[in-house]
Amino acid sequence: MKFFFILLSCMLFSYGIMAQNIFKAKVLNDQTKAVLKGATAYIPDLKISAAADTSGLITIPNIPNGRFEIEISFVGFAKSEKVYSFPMQQPDVTVEISLGQATGELAEVTVQTTRTNQNLRDIPTRIEALPLEELDEKSTMRPGDIKMLLGETTGIHVQQTSAVSGNASFRIQGLDSRYTQLLQDGMPLYAGFSSSLSLLQISPLDLRQVEYVKGSNSTLYGGGAIAGLVNLISKVPEKEPELTLLLNQTTAKGTDASVFYSQKWKHIGTTIFGSYNYNGAFDPANIGFTAIPQTSRFSINPKVFLYMDEHNSGWFGVNSTYENRFGGDMQVVGGNADNVHQFFERNKTFRFSTQLSFTHKIDEESKINFKNTIGYFDRDLSEVGYEFKGKQLSSFSEVNYVRNGEKASWVAGANLITDHFSADPPQNGLNYDQTTVGAFVQNTYKATKWFSIESGIRLDDNTPAPSKPSNGLFLLPRVNALFKITDHLTSRIGGGLGYKMPTVFNDDSEHDDYKHIQPLTIGNTQAEQSYGLNGDLNYRSALGDEAFINVNQLFFSTRVDQPLILQNNTFINAPGHLLSQGAETNIKLVMDELVFYLGYTYTDTKQYFNGLTNTQPLTPKHQFSFDSTYEIESSFRFGAESFYTGPQLLNDGTTGRGYITFGLLVQKMWKHLDIFVNAENITDQRQTKWGSIYSGSITSPHFGDIYAPLDGAVVNAGIRIKLLNK
Repeated sequence: MKFFFILLSCMLFSYGIMAQNIFKAKVLNDQTKAVLKGATAYIPDLKISAAADTSGLITIPNIPNGRFEIEISFVGFAKSEKVYSFPMQQPDVTVEISLGQATGELAEVTVQTTRTNQNLRDIPTRIEALPLEELDEKSTMRPGDIKMLLGETTGIHVQQTSAVSGNASFRIQGLDSRYTQLLQDGMPLYAGFSSSLSLLQISPLDLRQVEYVKGSNSTLYGGGAIAGLVNLISKVPEKEPELTLLLNQTTAKGTDASVFYSQKWKHIGTTIFGSYNYNGAFDPANIGFTAIPQTSRFSINPKVFLYMDEHNSGWFGVNSTYENRFGGDMQVVGGNADNVHQFFERNKTFRFSTQLSFTHKIDEESKINFKNTIGYFDRDLSEVGYEFKGKQLSSFSEVNYVRNGEKASWVAGANLITDHFSADPPQNGLNYDQTTVGAFVQNTYKATKWFSIESGIRLDDNTPAPSKPSNGLFLLPRVNALFKITDHLTSRIGGGLGYKMPTVFNDDSEHDDYKHIQPLTIGNTQAEQSYGLNGDLNYRSALGDEAFINVNQLFFSTRVDQPLILQNNTFINAPGHLLSQGAETNIKLVMDELVFYLGYTYTDTKQYFNGLTNTQPLTPKHQFSFDSTYEIESSFRFGAESFYTGPQLLNDGTTGRGYITFGLLVQKMWKHLDIFVNAENITDQRQTKWGSIYSGSITSPHFGDIYAPLDGAVVNAGIRIKLLNK
């Protein structure tokens, strides 16, 4: 018996030794095949990490039997995440792992906008993605809103629509804001009347990715996406909990306080975002009017995520924002109005929306998705002797089926969109009701290793219907092709049709504050219809072992027939068409810790009305951007940027001058704390330096077009506290 116990103990001891496995991997650059010395491996479940030696070899001993995910990462390259089973079938073999460079379109970026959740590199539709790492930088520059985030993107121009309230909209490729869509998690939370002030009420701290699709996308998302769309992807709970606090103060009397919390358990998870933003009335030019209005805003966005089993998951969220924006005469805002100082603009807004998303996974290749949002928007706009109040109730529901096969992917679905607006009092006559029922199908087919094609078609039925020729029924085809010419050179070519239902909610109405806008009868007005084409070339290559370059050249052309124009305070269809053509150039160079970015946009937008040709106002023909960043990962970041906006035609027939702005960012990071200082427009470029922005008296001013900054040089500084992170 004693011998038996000794033998059993030896066997158990031997098994324990055998159960301690060794993982060996060699990490290479996937293009040059050069070894990546210093690459790191991490096993989250075991909290074990190791670094590659000078030969690129990583060795992790003492791994128990079982299945473990191993993360391989290296600065400047996309992370590899793969599950390995231990003991391995060939325990003495060194695994070879190739990492793709993280330049331009990141190697492992998955996009949601096309609904197939595929890798960015493999989608024929041209999509630009701003990942979490870059959003992290943008959130320190302007924590309170995404106005700067969009304004610094090639091909997107942010247009201020109010001189004293700061209201702004964004335009893609030279087309008015009503031709663009702003989505959150693929849902139109900011459409119609609620698009007002949307750029100024969304914080980047709540986002994990931003996706831009430029050119006609009505096939995917219905009417309104003629010029393109921006899809804001919210953060979701990750393996590690997160609790981040951000505090920011600006020299323009602004204060921002934000908090984000997320946690994931076995079957449930949550994210909670909350913020308070305050700005005092600011007049750097001392002209007596607010360049930045007195603003107080509170937002809270909680979400609950359910992971019921391996086939069913979903989430439910609430988005709520209240804001009081008070601009105009500085003396009035300060509470000292008199017979001379009377002018003001006050915007009180309340947003409330619910979002629901549910996914049923049928098998490894197919799933069914359902999403819904219901939105309520209440706005009270008041001036001296005038008040415009309105409420919008809108909804969006969609069900779609997705199948991702080895050669072909399919998306088919239907959606219902409702939009109801009621003015208060009703005699404003701007009440609006619209219902759209749509069905769509899309196929992505990988014909060969070098050629893929994505085609889709959509049918929408709108009630009430516009006047002829379409009468509310629109058939929208779309085709995009991807050519992988070489390992370094790819090209995308595509086009599609689009439409936009008639509505009074656009930049012209905002500029007028709806004071003189006459009601629009949809049955007497034609829908705007568009035809869009775009094509690009993308070159990416390594320059040695630690430098990479990505060059993208895009060409675009969009025609809009019978666009709505404002004539004698009434919106009518123009007798002709609008044509926007141009090009975008993007160059990104990564040299170890140094990153350089150069962007250029050429936009030529013309109006062809009544046989005459005119330039579209408020559309700069030339825009340049330059950005350089030096970053030691998780330790230090320094950035410098410059932007040039060329001259642009104004609505009064004059030309707004071109201008250049410069900015600097310094950020020091520790494990649980970041400190940052950012300076924007340090040369103090202001439109008020070049002339008056209004005519008439200070009692009853009439403001012209705003084409350049009004707030001048602004410095902000703050801290970000990360209480829970890996």
